[in-house]
Amino acid sequence: QVQLVESGGGLVQAGASLRLSCAASGRTFSSYVMGWFRQAPGKEREFVARINWNTGNTYYADSVKGRFTISRDKASNTVYLQMNSLKPEDTAVYYCAARPFSSSTNYLNIPTNYNYWGQGTQVTVSS
Repeated sequence: QVQLVESGGGLVQAGASLRLSCAASGRTFSSYVMGWFRQAPGKEREFVARINWNTGNTYYADSVKGRFTISRDKASNTVYLQMNSLKPEDTAVYYCAARPFSSSTNYLNIPTNYNYWGQGTQVTVSS
């Protein structure tokens, strides 16, 4: 079965960087899209970034564009989220997710359209 295990969260000051990792296992992900989502207390889960496992094409939420970078390492089956210039509003639990590829951009930004989820990792940014 598919397993996604996130790591790399922590407490940092505003302006700092963190790199989250998502170790994926249980199947071949070549036809999959891997996404990062986040959920702050009292808020809905929101899209952050995604990557097409096969092509490496990426897409970002406007709120993180230019600061966050998603990437994947095929050899280790790991997806990364490099987060730079962190802001207090980036504070949330960050989740890794996976689903089969779809050509619909909007469809891939919706959390409920993803089949598999990790347990989440907490990121806290202090001001």
